[in-house]
Amino acid sequence: MFLRIDHVALDVTDLDRSVAFYQDIFNCELYSEHVVRDGMRIAYLRSGNTVLELVHCGTGKMDGFHFCFESDDFDKDVARLREAGLPVLTEPHETGAREAREEGWRRVVFAGPDGEAIEFRG
Repeated sequence: MFLRIDHVALDVTDLDRSVAFYQDIFNCELYSEHVVRDGMRIAYLRSGNTVLELVHCGTGKMDGFHFCFESDDFDKDVARLREAGLPVLTEPHETGAREAREEGWRRVVFAGPDGEAIEFRG
């Protein structure tokens, strides 16, 4: 079962500028930042219980945005969405923890009816 929307992600052209913008204008707190494949940089900002993920691809190409649900039964939810026929954009894999409670989590990305990226973690 999906518990909540875990985060909303936006592609940005300048990660440092965008982090500063959301910190200064909206009082968001930067709580995690890392580099993943191909030099992609990701920053996670918190505003209350809401998480904003800022993604900088490093290529200048922006892919758009996605949103992410938190799952309390990852394998069951993956199986249910596969059975429902949703296309898999990114196969299930381990993901880095932004905070201690997320140790050992995995993530997967499915496509919605209009091709939108729907991630979930758990």
